[in-house]
Amino acid sequence: MGHDPGVRALQVNYNLYRIARMSTAQPLKKLVSGVVLDLDGTLLNTDGIVSEILKVFLVKYGKQWDGREALKIAGKTPFESAAVIVEDYGLPCATEELISEITPMFSNQWCKIKALPGANRLIKHLKRHEVPMALASNSPKANIETKISNHQGWKDSFSVIIGGDEVRNGKPSPEIFLEAANRLKIEPSNLLVIEDSVPGVTAGKAAGMEVVAVPSLPKQNHLYTSADEVINSLLDLRPEKWGLPPFQDWIEGTLPIEPWHVGGPVIKGFGRGSKVLGIPTANLSTEGYSDQLTEHPSGVYFGWAGLSARGIYKMVMSIGSNPYFDNNEKTIEPWLLHKFNEDFYGEELRLVIVGYIRPEANFPSLESLIAKIHEDGETAERALDLPLYAKYRDDPYLKTP
Repeated sequence: MGHDPGVRALQVNYNLYRIARMSTAQPLKKLVSGVVLDLDGTLLNTDGIVSEILKVFLVKYGKQWDGREALKIAGKTPFESAAVIVEDYGLPCATEELISEITPMFSNQWCKIKALPGANRLIKHLKRHEVPMALASNSPKANIETKISNHQGWKDSFSVIIGGDEVRNGKPSPEIFLEAANRLKIEPSNLLVIEDSVPGVTAGKAAGMEVVAVPSLPKQNHLYTSADEVINSLLDLRPEKWGLPPFQDWIEGTLPIEPWHVGGPVIKGFGRGSKVLGIPTANLSTEGYSDQLTEHPSGVYFGWAGLSARGIYKMVMSIGSNPYFDNNEKTIEPWLLHKFNEDFYGEELRLVIVGYIRPEANFPSLESLIAKIHEDGETAERALDLPLYAKYRDDPYLKTP
C-alpha cells in the first residue's frame, strides 16, 4: 500500500492534537501508538483458579498449597511454573509428569475464568478508538484462545495474539513483545505494555517499550521499580497519560461498576474505627467471600447498605489491607453514612456495591487519612443521589432477611 500524503498529514495533525489535549490535562508520559496486553493476572483472574487447582492436586502428595510460590510462578511459562512447584514442594515426580497430570485439570477450568475488573472496559475502549492491540502471553496459543473464547468480542479486538509456544524464549525475554511489535508494524518504543508480573515488566522494558505494571499479588509494588507506572488495578489506568483517548465514564469523581453483593453479621473489627479514626465502621467477616476478595481490587467503593432491623443507608467502604495500618489480610470495612446511637454487632448487614472512587493509598499522617476518608464519604453521599446509583437502593438483596 502506498503512503498517501493526505493520510500522513492527517496523522501528524491528530498527534499534534493529542499532545495539545494532554498538555491541558494529565501530564503526558509518552505518546504511544498501540498497546500490548498480557492475559493471565492482567485481564483474567487466573490466579484464583491456579491456587484452587494446586490446593487439590498437592493433597495427593501429602502437601498443602500455601500460596508462597505464587510470586515465583507469576508470569512464568507453564513448564517453568511446574518446575518451581516440583522443586519447592519436593514432589517425587518429574516436571513433565506434573504437567501431564495437571493439564487436564486446568483445561476444564480455562473457559470459566472471569475477566478482572476493568478488563472489558479497557478492551472495548481501545477498540472503539481504533487503538491497535496485541495480546502477548507466556501461555500456549491454544490455551489463550480457549481462555478468551467466552469473553465476547475479545478475540476480534486484538490485531495480534501471540503465545509462548510461538517464540523461542518466553518472558522475561523481550522476544514475545518484539514479535508483537513486528506483527503490529509499530516501533517498540511507540508501544505501551500492560503487565501484572515481574517477568512481564522486565520483558517489556528490555523490548524498549513503555510499561504499566498492575501487580496481581498484594504488597509487592517494591518489585516493580523498573515499570514506568505502577497502578492498583485496570480501573485506575489513565490512557491519556500515554497520549491515548481518555475514558469518559467517570462521573463526579466516581466510576460506575457492575454491581456486586456481600453480606453477613456485623463483627468486631480492629477497634480503631471509632476510637482511632472517629469513624465507626461496620466490619464484615471475609469468611465465605474469598472469591470476591480475590476478584475485586483493593480500593474505596460505595453503594447501599441494608440492616435487617433498621433500614437502608448510604455507605462507603474500603477493601484491602489498609496500607496506613498495614493489615496482614484483606478486609471489608463499610462505613454507613448515618449517625447511630448504638452498636449493632451481630445484626445482618447486606451491601450492594455500585461504584469505585479510588485505589488504596498510604498517608503521611493519621490526620490526612481521616481527612481523605471524610472526603470519600462526601463523594459517596453526592454520587448516591444520582439516578444512576440511586436506583440500586431498591435492590431486593438489601431487604432479604
